[in-house]
Amino acid sequence: MLEHPTAERAQVLLDLLELVVAVRPRERAIIGIDGPDGVGKSMLALELQVLAPTVTEREVVGVGIDGFHHPRAVRYAHGRDAESYYHHAFDYDALRRCVLDPFRQGREIVPAVHDVATDRPVHPDPIEPADDAVLLLEGVFLRRPELAGAFDATVLVAAPFEVTVPRGNARFGAPAEQDHPGHPANARYVGAQQRYRYVSEQHPPTWILDNARIERPALLEPDPEAPGWGIPW
Repeated sequence: MLEHPTAERAQVLLDLLELVVAVRPRERAIIGIDGPDGVGKSMLALELQVLAPTVTEREVVGVGIDGFHHPRAVRYAHGRDAESYYHHAFDYDALRRCVLDPFRQGREIVPAVHDVATDRPVHPDPIEPADDAVLLLEGVFLRRPELAGAFDATVLVAAPFEVTVPRGNARFGAPAEQDHPGHPANARYVGAQQRYRYVSEQHPPTWILDNARIERPALLEPDPEAPGWGIPW
């Protein structure tokens, strides 16, 4: 999260949050924050949670899909290419069982089941959201068939691979020569996102946040008739 966001970013965050908390008033709502690795999904979710108490009385709760990775033995059982990442990285059954279904049913949720760094199960304390809470679920590949019907609205956080790949690599200290999207080290993630774009093209998001310039994002409404839903790059 930016410690001191620009005035332009602060205004866009406010505009987006107002749209988010208007979804399903007086009852629980689930918002998907979708986008490629390195685009800024986790930062956006945290920014919205921090901003929420100054804007709305609704509780805003955040959960990341990273807490629902399969163990490495499952993730890599079919190889380490783009197809294996898209098909086998995440445990969607556990996500529905621990988060999506109980949240809909008015019950408490368990925000994670697996630590991807240590490759071990985790057992965090359950969270009991308010009856009219908004759940922000952030992660990759959210508008996929396995999660059809899970969300009341979705935000696609977007930026070109030339931006997201260096951002994502920076988190793990990858050498600068790997920052080009076409570098073999990025084939698993870039290739999976390219596949996902094809899968999801018939299911436009509710809103698009062009996050190519973090200090000056743009909030867009998707145009279902335009290539790439009208994202200007």
